[in-house]
Amino acid sequence: MIAVVGPTAAGKTALSVALAETLGGEVVNADSMQLYRGMDIGTAKITEAEKRGIPHHVFDVLEVTEPADVASYQRLAREAIADIRARGMRPVLVGGSGLYVQAALDEMDFPGTDPEIRARLEADLEREGSAALWERLKTLDAAAAKAILPSNGRRVVRALEVVELTGSFTASLPEPKAHLDAVRIGVDLDTPALDERIAQRVQHMWDAGLLDEVRDLEAKGLREGRTASRALGYQQVLAHFAGEYDEAEAFRLTAQGTRRFVRRQRSWFKRDGRIEWFDAADPELFPLVLAKIEARTMSA
Repeated sequence: MIAVVGPTAAGKTALSVALAETLGGEVVNADSMQLYRGMDIGTAKITEAEKRGIPHHVFDVLEVTEPADVASYQRLAREAIADIRARGMRPVLVGGSGLYVQAALDEMDFPGTDPEIRARLEADLEREGSAALWERLKTLDAAAAKAILPSNGRRVVRALEVVELTGSFTASLPEPKAHLDAVRIGVDLDTPALDERIAQRVQHMWDAGLLDEVRDLEAKGLREGRTASRALGYQQVLAHFAGEYDEAEAFRLTAQGTRRFVRRQRSWFKRDGRIEWFDAADPELFPLVLAKIEARTMSA
């Protein structure tokens, strides 16, 4: 199978569709926020026209009020991959959520949970805010804190819970060992070029009606959704609606937050020496990637 990974706005979606079209494949999502129904504009979710008839799996499986968790995602992704293979097709996993990619492809079991610890930490989150809990995590497990956005309260709480249960969140993540053999393709751009793409993407989100999308989802419970409400763009627009800042500031903070998220994505994926990296701006990107996949297939 094939995995296409890399930072936001690097061009993973178009490449994954082209590969699936050429190699008889079907696409499996590995973007945590594209699991949500209705979160289309802000996540740059692929449109029906862009799919070009290629089946796409593990999209739109959650309501915005439901929490997303990597263990449940792992089950859904592996079921989709097994089904695609059973029908003689080639799975193409695509996304920028590093932990989700790893959960789909690698041996990974998840620590249990403790309702009392979780309730206490969620009360702390409500009272102190995610940034304060992130600082607590940084003191206890700096490597874990480095991999999690300070604004992602749910992931911070989960990391603190695992630290309390096991002593270390980082130690609970094993050294990567493949569960599924995959050609891992990474696409990226130099920072100025990617920053420009991010600016264009955020502008497109606004032009395409992100504020209306958030307003509609707010009526469906988005603000109460522990995971969905933290998504880039949605979090900032919700804060704008609450009067915390004006629309221009929501726009600026969305672009700024996306650039910060890209740095974390790069940090996560660059640690994985199994990924073959390509310049997304290279006009020969597709034939180069295809040649790499074919070479790996022939040597397997």
